Amino acid sequence: MTQTTDYLAKLTEKLESKNPGQSEFLQAIHEFLPTIAPYLDKHPELIASNVLELLLEPERLIQFRIPWQDDNGNWQVNRGFRVQYNSAIGPYKGGMRFHPTVNESVMKFLSFEQIFKNSLTGLPIGGGKGGSDFDPKGKSDAEIMRFCQSLMTELQKYIGPSMDVPAGDIGVGGREIGYLFGQYKRLNGHQGGVLTGKPLTYWGSLARTEATGYGVVYFVKHLLQDKGDSFSEKRVMVSGSGNVAIYAIQKAQALGAKVISCSDSSGYLIDPDGIDVALLKEIKEVKRERLSAYIISKPTATYIPGESVWSYEGEYDIALPCATQNEINQELAKALVKSGVKIVAEGANMPSDLEAVVVYEENQIIYCPGKAANAGGVAVSALEMAQNSQRVPWTFEKVDNELNDIMKQIYETCRDTAARYAQKDDLLSGANIAGFAKVADAMVSQGLV
Repeated sequence: MTQTTDYLAKLTEKLESKNPGQSEFLQAIHEFLPTIAPYLDKHPELIASNVLELLLEPERLIQFRIPWQDDNGNWQVNRGFRVQYNSAIGPYKGGMRFHPTVNESVMKFLSFEQIFKNSLTGLPIGGGKGGSDFDPKGKSDAEIMRFCQSLMTELQKYIGPSMDVPAGDIGVGGREIGYLFGQYKRLNGHQGGVLTGKPLTYWGSLARTEATGYGVVYFVKHLLQDKGDSFSEKRVMVSGSGNVAIYAIQKAQALGAKVISCSDSSGYLIDPDGIDVALLKEIKEVKRERLSAYIISKPTATYIPGESVWSYEGEYDIALPCATQNEINQELAKALVKSGVKIVAEGANMPSDLEAVVVYEENQIIYCPGKAANAGGVAVSALEMAQNSQRVPWTFEKVDNELNDIMKQIYETCRDTAARYAQKDDLLSGANIAGFAKVADAMVSQGLV
């Protein structure tokens, strides 16, 4: 057993004993640690200083209650979280998620991944994440407003434009960000840079809504170009039907692909003519209906209830999972192989479990992990912070061009780091090593070890 192998084994065992039952967080750790072994082999001083164990422990984990009144005057209570994981390269940056599955494990997994995602963007932002087990579905605007105001009354003690800058995530869009920002402003005065994903009327950024979906497609675009190929005439499957999925579909089709699927929590949709993005937006963003309503207007499409989109047996070239964590397991990954998939690029955070990633590797599917492929959202959030600091709004074209350049840089960094420390096209190792190296260097140079 080498020094690195022994160190990582002991560290893994220690983390498992300290974090029992935190399956999502431990999954992220198990994915990450083995991939950085080649880097530690060449930098034994990082083992000697134990910088990795310091990095693996959050700098701060905040949990609080959120009391709020429903429309009937009854008091309800939810849990709120903010994990401020690492600030070595900048203020904590990461979204707020409102979903019943939110717990400490999910928050730690998301914020841990955010450290390296933010590092890869090349922008000065550290890693954090937050949210609540509150479910906005079925709630009135007034209920959501009261909940957001209660949450921010507590959260505002721990955030600020140069300290921690939350954004949106699942269940948190422009409406929720607006209510959160309004309450922060009441308590602290106007500080435009305290939240990103704001509406345009008060210093939000153009292209922020599109950024994560566009970004995952730009990442694949540069991968394809690197191999003398393009999206033209590619068949693409997308999961999800929220913000990330909608704009991934839109950009992929603009680049010549035919996107034939999307999904929601009740099932999935196949449109052999290609997803009608305008119709999808109307259903999900305007009417807020279930995806099954699509086939009323488009009877040539098929809606399959109660099944994963990745169980589809037709042929396609590229998979863009844009729904949620662990949506692809080993068996579904094998279904992707049978369908002829050559590239899996993650628009969601950790949608492929560890066994699925092994299937990709064994079958030469190029795997683009979420911490690299879906970094477009946080990249444009950082660009929104820059605009807020300058008090100058940028055009859509300027932001979009910056996003494209950032995704190109992230792809090339992952590619080159993989070639140096692991093997060609091992973009997971490339992303983890490149993200870790920058953060570890910052921690050491600041005297934190």
